[in-house]
Amino acid sequence: MKILYLLFPFFLLLIQSAAGYSSQCRRRGGYCSFSVCRYPSRPIGRCSGYRQCCRRIWG
Repeated sequence: MKILYLLFPFFLLLIQSAAGYSSQCRRRGGYCSFSVCRYPSRPIGRCSGYRQCCRRIWG
């Protein structure tokens, strides 16, 4: 039961860092995708370990 008190702050830090990555992606003009970037988008970075930051390409 004591381990739950240790895991809770860890999960809060994990969620907070993921939110930081998505805001960096938005600042670069992109969006976070759970899978590969769909056409006409291309990857410009990572939002987290399994999510990609994608940006649309026009013309």
